[in-house]
Amino acid sequence: MTSDVRPAREPKYYTVKRHLLDIIDALEPGAGVPTERDLAAELETSRTTVRQALIELVAEGRLVRRQGSGTYVADAKITWPLHLASFTEQAAANGLSASSELLGVERVRASDEVAERLGLRPGGAIHKIDRLRLADGRPMAVETSMLSAARFPNLTRRMRSAGSLHAVLSESYGVQLRRGEESIDTAPAAPREAALLECDTGSPMLVVKRRSFDSDGLAVEWGTTWFRGDRITLIAYLMTPEA
Repeated sequence: MTSDVRPAREPKYYTVKRHLLDIIDALEPGAGVPTERDLAAELETSRTTVRQALIELVAEGRLVRRQGSGTYVADAKITWPLHLASFTEQAAANGLSASSELLGVERVRASDEVAERLGLRPGGAIHKIDRLRLADGRPMAVETSMLSAARFPNLTRRMRSAGSLHAVLSESYGVQLRRGEESIDTAPAAPREAALLECDTGSPMLVVKRRSFDSDGLAVEWGTTWFRGDRITLIAYLMTPEA
């Protein structure tokens, strides 16, 4: 008895994508790849099909587009461990030099969600700190941190002259972060994040939300970090629970 089920046909653009992956593997980062026109002629397909393959490879971080210049082989992705550590410490673990640009620091009222995360009453005062995080001078992430204003007086002033929030918490308030919980989602880059991270609006982003706790189990920080999905691979280390 024969089966009537036929194997699914491979989409045309995937043939182009495989061809481009072979090209990428043979080139160094920063090298240019053939134009849409040349690829379409070589593979005897439409430029629309070629464009679809290029778009996917850009989204995956294998290629990078430069407006008015062309398409090039991207640098290798950075692996980013999910540890309860500062951005500076995580960058150093990757052999990178970290720096930050303070985008804004203000005292605002907590939304219901933020108040619940930090154990505050709704509408309680919080510090909101927005920073652009860079590694070897390249923008990697946009980070927003929110902390209780009552617990950390004058934090906004201190952050205007400090590079590390974790260091300020330890040195100025005697607070050490001991535990955290994170969730990871995906989202398209909004215009603000796209401009700061030098990517196209709508580019894939990895959105990490973290709540950090001190040694007494009290919530210290509720933060959200937007990473460029084409530049970062997040790594989680798992262990078997102890019996």
